[in-house]
Amino acid sequence: MRAVPVRDLLDTRAKGTQQFECKHDGWRCLAFVRGSRIFLQSRHLKDLTHLYPDVVANLDAALLPDGVLDGELIIWDPEAGRTSFPALQARVTAGRGIHAEAHARPASYVVFDLLEFDGHELLDRPLLERRLLLEELLADSPPGLTLCPATRDPDEAREWFDTYHAAGCEGLVIKDLTSRYGGGLPGWWKWKRKTVTKALIGGVLGTIANPVVLLLGRYTDRQVLHYVGRTVPLSAAQRAEVAGALTPAIAHPWRNPLPAAWTGRFGDREPQGYLPVEPVQVVDVSVDEAWEYGRWRHPVRFERLRSDLTPADVPTSTRGVHPSNH
Repeated sequence: MRAVPVRDLLDTRAKGTQQFECKHDGWRCLAFVRGSRIFLQSRHLKDLTHLYPDVVANLDAALLPDGVLDGELIIWDPEAGRTSFPALQARVTAGRGIHAEAHARPASYVVFDLLEFDGHELLDRPLLERRLLLEELLADSPPGLTLCPATRDPDEAREWFDTYHAAGCEGLVIKDLTSRYGGGLPGWWKWKRKTVTKALIGGVLGTIANPVVLLLGRYTDRQVLHYVGRTVPLSAAQRAEVAGALTPAIAHPWRNPLPAAWTGRFGDREPQGYLPVEPVQVVDVSVDEAWEYGRWRHPVRFERLRSDLTPADVPTSTRGVHPSNH
C-alpha cells in the first residue's frame, strides 16, 4: 500500500474519518511472524532479516501470534537528536560486524498496520478494525517495537507536522479509516514537509538549449563548489526559462561523470555524465527533510530563477549538517 502525495493536510479524497500519522525517515518493511520464524522484507521484496537481528529479537520477544506487520525501520542518532538514514544504510556494509553495529546503534520497528493475524488475512477489513487490533496486539511490546502514534485531530496533526521534523519526521501520512489495504483506489496520502531554499546550477543533464535536469551545488566555507543534489525533470516552460541563463563552463571542479550515488538514482550503479555550466546562476528549489552526506537524498523541485541574487547569497555547504541548521 503506497501513499499518494498531497499539498496539504486536507487535500485528500477520503470518504471516512481521517487518521494522521508521522511519516518517519526510514525503510519500509513487512515483518512475517510464523512462530519462532521471523522474516523481514523491504518494499522492493529484498530480504532484510540478516541486517536487523535486533528487530528480529524484539519481534521474537513480543511472543506475537502468526501474522504480518507493516511498518518502518528507523535508527535514532542521540548526538544529532533525530533519526539517521545513513545508519540504516550502514547495516548493508556491516558484513560480519552486523551484531556489533546492531548493539552500538539499535534499530526500532515502528508498526502502523496489521495485514494478517493468527492465520486470518485482514487486507479487506477497514483500517479502523486493523488499527484497533494492532493497538491491542502491541500494548505490551518490548522497547524497539513501537506502535506508530496516530491522531484524528487535524489541529494536533498540524502541530506534529510543525514540531517533529527536527527529529526526522518527513511529514504526515493521512489515512481513511474506512479504507482497505491495497485495491485500486487510494486510501493513504502523504503530506511531506517542503522548504524553499537556494542553490547554484553547476551542471545539467541535456543541453544548454534544452536542460532536462539541473545539477545543484553550494560553495563550502573554503570556496569549493560542493554537489548537493539534482532536480526532478523540468517542464517545457522551465527549460525555456533556464536555458537563456546558462553558460558552458571552461573549467569545473566536479568530476565528470558523477558517481551514481551522488545523483540520487536509486539502484543505478552507472556514473552520470553531464554538461558542466558556470556556477553563477542562483535558483530557488523546494526540498524535503531527507539530507545526508551533505546532499539532498531525493530529487528536488525547481521553483524559479533568482537573477536578482549572486552566489554569495546562497547558503554555504557543510557536510553532515542539515540545511535547516544554516
